[in-house]
Parts: sequence; structure tokens; C-alpha cells
Amino acid sequence: MVSSSTAGTSTIVILDFGAQYTQLIARRIREFNVFSVVLPCTASLEKVRELQPMGIVLSGGPSSVYDADAPKADPAGRGLGLPVLGICYGMQFVAHHLGGRVEPAEKREYGDAIATIAPQHRLLEGLPRDLQVWMSHGDSVMELPPGFTVAAESHNAIASIADESRSMYAVQWHPEVAHSRQGTELLKNFVLGVCQAKPDWTPETFISSTVERIRAQVGEGHAICGLSGGVDSAVAAVLVAKAIGDRLTCIFVNNGVLRKDEFTQVQRNMREKLGLKVVAVDASKRFLSQLGGITDPETKRKIIGREFITVFDDEAAKILKAQEAAGDVAHDASGAEVAWLVQGTLYPDVIESSSVKGPSQTIKSHHNVGGLPENMKLKLIEPLRDLFKDEVRRVGADLGMPQEVLDRQPFPGPGLAVRIVGEVTPERVAILQNADEIVVAEIKKAGLYRSIWQSFAVLLPVKSVGVMGDQRTYAYTCAIRAVHSDDGMTADWVPLPYEVLRTISSRIVNEVRGINRVVYDITSKPPGTIEWE
Repeated sequence: MVSSSTAGTSTIVILDFGAQYTQLIARRIREFNVFSVVLPCTASLEKVRELQPMGIVLSGGPSSVYDADAPKADPAGRGLGLPVLGICYGMQFVAHHLGGRVEPAEKREYGDAIATIAPQHRLLEGLPRDLQVWMSHGDSVMELPPGFTVAAESHNAIASIADESRSMYAVQWHPEVAHSRQGTELLKNFVLGVCQAKPDWTPETFISSTVERIRAQVGEGHAICGLSGGVDSAVAAVLVAKAIGDRLTCIFVNNGVLRKDEFTQVQRNMREKLGLKVVAVDASKRFLSQLGGITDPETKRKIIGREFITVFDDEAAKILKAQEAAGDVAHDASGAEVAWLVQGTLYPDVIESSSVKGPSQTIKSHHNVGGLPENMKLKLIEPLRDLFKDEVRRVGADLGMPQEVLDRQPFPGPGLAVRIVGEVTPERVAILQNADEIVVAEIKKAGLYRSIWQSFAVLLPVKSVGVMGDQRTYAYTCAIRAVHSDDGMTADWVPLPYEVLRTISSRIVNEVRGINRVVYDITSKPPGTIEWE
């Protein structure tokens, strides 16, 4: 079903064959203000047709098209007669299923390569004859399908094929990655040129259509939103409040592992700067008592998730009870009482829930307002489910939200509990809160906060000997972490300036009792994760 927030906009469908770069294809296309949807390659023609796409992109993937268990799909969407662009495995899929031949390559290509482009192909129009591209393939197209011609070649393989009469194209390289020069121009040629999609996917149109949809969806009902203080839940709350006003109540829970003074600051931001109706619940003692003696990271996450649901359930039930007592409750067509739960689900969550090869391995549980009891009578509103993180920030800016809210770096749902390695105690929480406050302050002072995906302190269960004045100390070690990322799926460590590191280290050791040593984490993701637990 077409989302109401995207109805009437030009759409490009991406069929996912399991590539690690599929989300990046979608993001690149959206940079042209054209809406893109990722579907598993197994999606039916009917499902694709419902979206009324202007064109189809076939992603890369880890399989070989001739394998018995290779992902199956309708051959290049022939049943729709739409323009098609195959990328990497997508090119091999087109060739294999339309009558060509694909075999293991004599010389595999991984990394930088030069593609020599043949003239007179719309897909490659305006690109240099010798184009630097990024390859990642062990199979090659050895024989073209009927109707196709070679559009580009590398030193070792056919690099692009085209059937202009059917607007079907394919490239062996990955135009969506930054390593492929002018890959954006190639994708733009396909989306805006071949498909003639209109650049009508903008924050303004998204906001107006989403507000209209929420009003129709909620009617005279009420909604409840679990606020974290982060960007996603704040933007979701402001969108819903724009639609239904004070019939939205936000619940903000202090789980005992927030940043220093955050319980007060978030309330002030949400109420005074965003105009939201907020119920604040200090459940810190309840959470910390449950975390006592627990050192396993996954257990800590599950405890916090479970307790949050319980606290949220209690507070939401109070709100619904008060509305019922006042006779201020909406009903659905059957006469049942209805209230709504707002969640800040983003598009990557939607994509990952429909993986081609099945769910990805669970690295660690993610905190969410899920598993709420049925007797709460809550139905779901996910106003951001079509958006990537950067798009959420653009929508927030168009809603007039202050930059200090929109620029906030991602903060894990389990909070500082996953930045305290080992047992979480009130004493260790206080130590880390003070150290983390210094890290954030100095990163902001250096003008680096907005350019870094995440920067924070981690408290390690490691003590070492130190000397302060004439006295021997034996205190904890603090690790500093700063990473660059687009979406949190992969990340590179940030080479913070030495002077910034020097200042952070000096301030923490001098100002935070309980820490006498500071180290810097220079591990990327993979092999590490962004958070330590």
C-alpha cells in the first residue's frame, strides 16, 4: 500500500538482493528530491505496482546468479514495462534471466577500476570516456542478452550493458558509493532523465501530507508519545502535535542513566521550546535497583527495556483513565475506545525488518517502546517511518524546531548503562555523567559537535595507579569515543585534534573524582561497535 505521506510523489523502487549498500542507493536517489522505496527482491509485481513507480533499481548482492539458492525475483520487472537499472549483482541478474550468460570471472575486480564508456547511451550521458569506478565482483557477464549492447568496459570485464529500446540498463560498478566518480550523475541520469521522475519529495510536502494523514487517522482521539529527548522522538512528537494539538501527551522517563541534568533540560526544551505537553516520571531509583549486580551488557539492555515498558504502561494507563473519567475518549467504528501510541521508527528500521536473507544476526538488543499490553488499547502512529536520519533533521528544521534539539547527537535508549562497562551503580553513573559533560562541552567549544556523529565518554571497570600531588591514587580509567557515520551502521573513528584531547583529558582527571587515566578509542565499526556494550 502506498504511504499517505508519499501519495502523488514520483517513486523509484529498489529491489534488494542483499547488498550492504542498498540503503545508500535509496539515500542517493532521495538527494534528488525523488522518493525511493526499498523492497525485498521477492516482492510481487502487485506489491511493486501498488507503489506506482517511475522506475526500478536492482541492487547488488552477495550471491552468484547461477547458484541454486540465488535470490529469485521477476526478471527485471518485465511485467511492468518500466525503466530498469541493475547494479553489480543486478547487472548479472538482468543478463542471466534475459538470455545472456554469467560465469566466474577469470580476473575478479575489487576496488578502483577504469570503465571506458561507449557513446550514445542515456544512462552514461555527460560522463567522461574513462571513468574511475569502484568494483566488487567475482562473476562477469560473458554473453549479452538479446537486444543489449555493451555500454562500457573495464580492463577485465564488460562494465555496463544497455537496451535503449526498453530503457533497460546495468552497470557492474557501484555508482552509489563515493569511490565511484560521478556516480551521482549516473543515478541522476537514470532517475530524472530516463525515468523522468519529478523532484517532488521535499520536507514541506512530507509535513503537509503527514499532518493531514494523522488528523484523519486519529480523528478526535488522543495520542501518547514516549520521549527520549533525542531527535527522532522529538520530531515525531512535534509532527503529531501539529496535527492534533494538546490531544498529544508525551511521557519522559528518567531511567537513572541519563546524561547530567538531562532530566531537567529535556523537560524544559520539550515544554518551553517545542510547546509539547509532557508528563515527566523520575523512575531512576527503580531502574538502578534492577541493574544492581548486573554486568552482562545484553541483560542490562533487556532490564532497561522491560522496566521502561512497565513505567510507560503505568503512566499511559493513568492518562487513559483520566480521559475516560472525563468522558473524553474517542471510539472506532465498532464502538471500542481508541488511543494512539507515537513511535519514532525510521526507514532503516523498516528496511532491516524485511531482509532478503532473513533477519540480520542480533548484535545487541535495541531499546524500543514495543511489546505494550493489548489492554492499553493503543494503536500505532509512526510518522517518520519513510525517513532516514538526515531527512528527519530537515523535516524538524522546516517545522521550526531549534537547532540545539535537531543537532543533538544520537544517544542510546539504555543511556549511560551501555557506556559503563560492568555493573551500573549510582556512584559510577555520577562519575560518568561528570566525565561525559566535559567531553560534550569541549567538543562543542572546539566547533566539532555538529560534524561528529557521536562523541562521548565510557567508564571502564579498570583501575590503575596514579599520582596527584604527593599522593598515590587508584582510580578508574575513562575512554573517549568519537566517530563519523551517516546512519550508525558503519563508522570511522575521528582524529580529534591533540589540543582537544589534551584539554578533555586534563579536565577529566582534575575535575572528576574517581578517574585518574584517560584513553582514546581508535576502533572503527566494524570490527567494533559504536557503543562499548
